[in-house]
Amino acid sequence: MAKKSRKSTAQAKHLHAIKGGRDGYGYQPDWHPLDDEIDAARDKKYVKNVKPRSEGQAELMKAMQEYNLCLAMGPAGTGKTYLAICAAVDAYEKGQVERIILSRPAMEAGESLGYLPGDLQEKMAPFLRPLYDSLGDRMGGKKVRQMIDDGTIEIAPVGYMRGRTLNNAFVVIDEAQNCTYGQLKMLLSRLGWHSTMVVTGDPAQSDLLDGISGLPEIARKLKTVSNISVIELGQSDIVRHPLVAEMLDVL
Repeated sequence: MAKKSRKSTAQAKHLHAIKGGRDGYGYQPDWHPLDDEIDAARDKKYVKNVKPRSEGQAELMKAMQEYNLCLAMGPAGTGKTYLAICAAVDAYEKGQVERIILSRPAMEAGESLGYLPGDLQEKMAPFLRPLYDSLGDRMGGKKVRQMIDDGTIEIAPVGYMRGRTLNNAFVVIDEAQNCTYGQLKMLLSRLGWHSTMVVTGDPAQSDLLDGISGLPEIARKLKTVSNISVIELGQSDIVRHPLVAEMLDVL
């Protein structure tokens, strides 16, 4: 028995608590996506300068500097969200805007996560993790956490944007293919003075029923507006693993 106890104790020393868990129920009220250990490394070394890796990306980066409203559409891996976040951070650091507002629909990708405990920020954390990752890569986790706490960076679900006027802000609407026509119309009309809005999405990967996504129709209509830029990225702009482009060619 003594040997077994010592062995159990030795094994226990190698066990690590799972972040986000409490009492085995998988919920920790004070957990935040930027608390992960990987963000400690990001604080030490993060991306300061971002350069385009394709012609489409260069066109998108230029459009975000020149237009107050820009739509970026294209397949997965083309850097739509990342470049939009980088443009938002650059605008803030140059003093062009006073805050950064990020929004995306709380749409589950084909499976139900059930009831999510916690406050609004904790409920939205799983859906907004890609935005946290991009912000952490660009600014460092600690700085992002501070800016979220003081309201300089606001991350909100689409449903909480109605009735607002977004002045002096850089607004990024991510995963717009999961928004209906009415939702996108509402979001676009939130644009206020001295603000820039970038809408990103992949029309081919909507989690809504066929014909429900409003992104293709919105983009088609806005192409006729001279002061709005609609950028369509393609397979040649994919910067993830080369297999991603090959897979999307046949899927």
